[in-house]
Amino acid sequence: MTALATSQAASYAGDDEEASAAPRADCIADSAGGLTFDVTDPGEPGATDAAHLLLRRRDADSAEDYVRLPLSPSADGRLRAALPSSVELAEGRWNAYAQVAGGPPRRLRPGVNDLRSLVDRAPSGSRGHVAVRIPYATKQGNLSVRSWLRAPHAETGEIEMAEAAMTVHGRVYGTPLTDTAHVEAVRRAEPDTVHRTALTAEGPEFTFALPYGPLAAAGAGPWDLWLRPAGGSGPRVRLARLLDDVPDKKTIFTYPVARLTTAGHGTVETGPYYTNDNDLAVRVREAQAGTGADGKAEAAGTRS
Repeated sequence: MTALATSQAASYAGDDEEASAAPRADCIADSAGGLTFDVTDPGEPGATDAAHLLLRRRDADSAEDYVRLPLSPSADGRLRAALPSSVELAEGRWNAYAQVAGGPPRRLRPGVNDLRSLVDRAPSGSRGHVAVRIPYATKQGNLSVRSWLRAPHAETGEIEMAEAAMTVHGRVYGTPLTDTAHVEAVRRAEPDTVHRTALTAEGPEFTFALPYGPLAAAGAGPWDLWLRPAGGSGPRVRLARLLDDVPDKKTIFTYPVARLTTAGHGTVETGPYYTNDNDLAVRVREAQAGTGADGKAEAAGTRS
């Protein structure tokens, strides 16, 4: 950690404590990836000409992990700060603070989050990357922003479930799909173990079917899914679902599991899920006697 970061981090004591007396911020998201913050009662009346909104990335260790935005009076008496889409925000979770006249940063509480513009968002991809920022409330009741910056990006959409396979529809941003494009399922514990599957493409949109059998045959463990838009010689693009208003999909988007009997690992359950970073993965685990009639995969106990 740099000296600057160490000094700054020291002023963020109590970072994860509940913020019952903290100022509140309403957030408005725009379709380009920008955010507007409207802060009420930041403290120190009369010193608002030196007020700032601070964003600090979790586990910050460099000056690039801090973003400082001026807070200016708005027409309704609150203070407003803007984070335009042109300001890069590294991927991760960013805690939000208000700071007035050089005083200590005060953790912000979430107010009303207007995220309507994020629903069914379809960026052009002309910048070669996709930037996503979603404000949300932490478990302690504080305001944070979840940020993704993907270049290029493969957005997953509808997932159709069959008895022993799944079909995924998606769209790629920032790179074209070639005739050699395909999808790779990579066993997380053994990155050299890869199962490839073909896809069909129409412009930037793609569809692929992934059979569970080859993944289940390797036994319990997660598989991460990657798009190879230019085949084996081009970039690897992580499949993820980012373009909506849900910051944490792991427990929100759940899918049925398929039960398969393997030669070396007995009966296993296999199905898709989203990780803590909203990346698409496939889970293979030992069959559980408590699986319900709908076959839904349980989120508890799965790390990422």
